[in-house]
Amino acid sequence: MSRIPSLSALRLFRRLAMTRSFSETARLSNVSQPALSRTIRLLEEELGAKLFDRDTRHVDLTPAGEALFPVVVRLLEDFDGTFSEVTHTLSGQRGRVILGALPSVAAGALPKLLVDFHAANPHVEVVLRDNLAGSVYQQLRDREVDIAVLTPPDAHEVDFNFEPLIADPCALVCRPAESKAKGFKASWAAFTQHRFIGMAKPSSVRDLTDAAFIRAGITVRALYECAQLATVGGMIEAGLGISALPISTQSMLSAYDLDWHLLDHPRAERTVGIAYLANRTLSPAAAKMRDALRTLEGRIA
Repeated sequence: MSRIPSLSALRLFRRLAMTRSFSETARLSNVSQPALSRTIRLLEEELGAKLFDRDTRHVDLTPAGEALFPVVVRLLEDFDGTFSEVTHTLSGQRGRVILGALPSVAAGALPKLLVDFHAANPHVEVVLRDNLAGSVYQQLRDREVDIAVLTPPDAHEVDFNFEPLIADPCALVCRPAESKAKGFKASWAAFTQHRFIGMAKPSSVRDLTDAAFIRAGITVRALYECAQLATVGGMIEAGLGISALPISTQSMLSAYDLDWHLLDHPRAERTVGIAYLANRTLSPAAAKMRDALRTLEGRIA
């Protein structure tokens, strides 16, 4: 074999083998008959074998052509199938996205968004990894996560792009009994009068509450520190104290009988947005996920 035959030549061979007509093959392939004849002759020269017997009335495959035909059919089907998959991947119709998220966002806003995303992109696999912001940023840096919904990176960080979506305000969370107690006022001062159940360090929620206490001019020590929001909810419901939590976490604690009071003076809120590596081009599927996440603006809390 002098050189590898071209795909176009093999496609013409396949069509001629199926139609057994040079005129019909030329018409269907939108080429002239002389060009078709020249292509088949060059293909025979490249393969070193005659592929067709032809007279004025008939076109038939030779034994070599009969042997080649199923090989060419399989080769072209494999190529077309593989190339179709590559095309779908490059267009974002197929692929895999590893999505990181704060647990509160993963439990609150993301489920409905993922239902809609899967309906619009049924062949894109989505892997969701929920964790604290610091851990997810490390996963982004290690390329274990493609894109994430997080609080902003540290001010000195230059490795990430961050697109703010919404402000997530802080609320005082307590039992209904506390809300109805005589003299109770939902303010930062309440934390000097009740036991504080805090999220464990490091977490974006704990950073938020600690900064708010400083701004409010009060000193508060967490009597209990919990790694999981569900633990905070259970302790509040049991009467062990009160907490301050972003309003977006409310969906995670819906199983508990709790009251939520937005806190002002000072107002404490965290920004939640989309984060991804600044020096890495998103895959087409991840770019589609970014577009979907942008629709969350105003809907996380």
